[in-house]
Parts: sequence; structure tokens; C-alpha cells
Amino acid sequence: MNRKYWEERYLNNETAWDVGCITTPLKNYIDQIENKDLKILIPGAGNSYEFDYLIAEGFKNVFVIDIALQPLENIKKRNPHFEKHLIHNDFFELSETFDLVIEQTFFCALNPELRNKYVQKMNEIIKPNGKIAGLLFNFPLTEVGPPFGGSFDEYMTLFSDCFSIKTLEKSYNSILPRKDKELFFIFEKK
Repeated sequence: MNRKYWEERYLNNETAWDVGCITTPLKNYIDQIENKDLKILIPGAGNSYEFDYLIAEGFKNVFVIDIALQPLENIKKRNPHFEKHLIHNDFFELSETFDLVIEQTFFCALNPELRNKYVQKMNEIIKPNGKIAGLLFNFPLTEVGPPFGGSFDEYMTLFSDCFSIKTLEKSYNSILPRKDKELFFIFEKK
């Protein structure tokens, strides 16, 4: 699942994860954020309707990183004044730091062998007292994916060394196709 893999998924319109708008759990979370100056990252963002929503709500320090170029081009068409906020690169090569990372389908799209590396990279790029928040899938981990599943217990074990678990609970307002399959979380860097 390298750059070529993801580029081909977009070129072949194999993007079933793309619901065409921000999902309710993330919208509701963003609506509660008062500090519009936070430096925010959306990794593996795809078409990133979360980016659109944040910009529309007055957040100006929002960045998107994706290994595939096509979704970044799509975002640029919708937000031409924010081209410098679109990073075409591998998440694991990122060196900037952020106050908040918003997780939406990126973690579950990674090969499960990269999960420890993901946590370490998040710990590296999130500023002290910064957070990662969003959605993780809650269904048995499979060898077939993406998406790859996971569980409450796995996430607790995986993240608790580097992050304080502020919230990790069943998402009550998931979109219908993901109902009962998502956990909403907020993890704060220790």
C-alpha cells in the first residue's frame, strides 16, 4: 500500500470510504473547539471535507498530508488560497509539529504492522499537551484491508504509553454505514 497503490485507488474511483462530506462525529467535535489558532493536521486525509469545514469555521492553521496527489488536487480546487497547507508526502517523513491531529480513516488504512510506528510518529509530531482526536474502527482486526479493524483493548494498549486516554467510546453519532463500527477518541500527549 504505497504511493502507487493509493494513486490507483483514486484514479479508478475506488474510494468507498469517501462519504462526500464531513462526518457527524468530527463536525460535532470541531464545533466544540474554541481556539481557532491551533495548528491542526489531517493525515492521510483523502478529499478531506474536514479541512473544508475547518476553513469555513475560521481555522486558518490547518494542514493536510497525503501520499496520493489526486485528493490534494481536489482539495486545492475547493480551497485555492490554502495550497501551501497541502502536503504531498509520506506521513512518516513529516517533521513539523501540531497542536491537534484529526484522525479520520488514516489509521485503519495503514498496514497493521505500522501501528506502533504510527503511535511513535504521533508522539513525535504532537506538541506537549497536544491531542489526537477522531474515529477508529471497532471491528475485529482482519488480514484483508484496508480498512483494517481494531478494538478498544488494542487501542488502549497501543496508545497508553505515550498518550493519556481522555475519551475512547462507542461513537453514538456515526454515519449509518459505520454505525456501531466506530470509536470516538481523544488522546492527549503525556
